[in-house]
Amino acid sequence: MGGGEDVEGKAKDISLKDLSEKLEEFSKAREWGKYHTPRNLLLAMVGEVGELSEIFQWRGEVEKGLPKWEESEKEHLGEELSDVLLYLIQLADVCGIDLGDAATKKIVKNGIKYPPKAF
Repeated sequence: MGGGEDVEGKAKDISLKDLSEKLEEFSKAREWGKYHTPRNLLLAMVGEVGELSEIFQWRGEVEKGLPKWEESEKEHLGEELSDVLLYLIQLADVCGIDLGDAATKKIVKNGIKYPPKAF
């Protein structure tokens, strides 16, 4: 069990920065940096979004919490969601975007654009 994990080995409260650092280490160890251009990372992420979409493609609407799904299906979903997240973090990094800051600013901007009383 490494740092940042609970008793069951699950990551807890890991930050975008922590994930970014882990991804950088992973990429450096494999000498993949030369392939991690913005375009390549974007296209890889789009491919992963396609794989994520396939999971839901023929299910129709599903209930929140996915109560009718098998644990193996939820695990697969988690893997595909993670692939999308990890490519998004890498894309933001190579573009010099602080994703946490950008997301926070976007939430504030949306709050102004869509005030609660308007809906």
